[in-house]
Amino acid sequence: MSREASIKRKTGETDIQLSVQLDGEGQIELNTGVPFLEHMLHLFAKHGQFDLTVQAEGDIEVDAHHTTEDIAICLGEAFKRALGSKEGIRRYGSAIVPMDDALAQVVVDLSNRPHLEYRVELPSETVGTFDTELVREFFWKLALEARMNVHIVVHYGHNTHHIIEAIFKACARALREAASIDPNQRGLMSTKGML
Repeated sequence: MSREASIKRKTGETDIQLSVQLDGEGQIELNTGVPFLEHMLHLFAKHGQFDLTVQAEGDIEVDAHHTTEDIAICLGEAFKRALGSKEGIRRYGSAIVPMDDALAQVVVDLSNRPHLEYRVELPSETVGTFDTELVREFFWKLALEARMNVHIVVHYGHNTHHIIEAIFKACARALREAASIDPNQRGLMSTKGML
């Protein structure tokens, strides 16, 4: 069974088409107008082994806020749809990823209960033209729309680019683990009988 989903979202601020294949090979096609975000999404797809296509037009002449936020909304919704019933998934995933000076840890629970715990200090307010406050915005909207519990902890780091890169890689690896099928798992990984 193919675990994939496509989302279209059009607002007065953005027009986005996004598709994801959870059991992919890290194939990616991006056109967002936000270069730093594209760099992070490329890493995300590669390290999660997700096939990801994003075509986005947004009001980037204002800033990258709406485009970044709405891509995260679409990605979260697509991820939730692609998971389907969640039967047989491992549900939990974690990863610790170093990126030179930075060390990031991400733990996820595909619980149907959205929550973001974001323990991150970023030394710079921008990386290139990208506002680094949008990193938290991205992961909050991703957690909310995918209806998952996400804990992000950066243990240390002094280069903002490296810190953010470690976060995206760790999140992708944690999600890959959580979404993977456990051949020994029957039904849902929950004593409630539902996720």
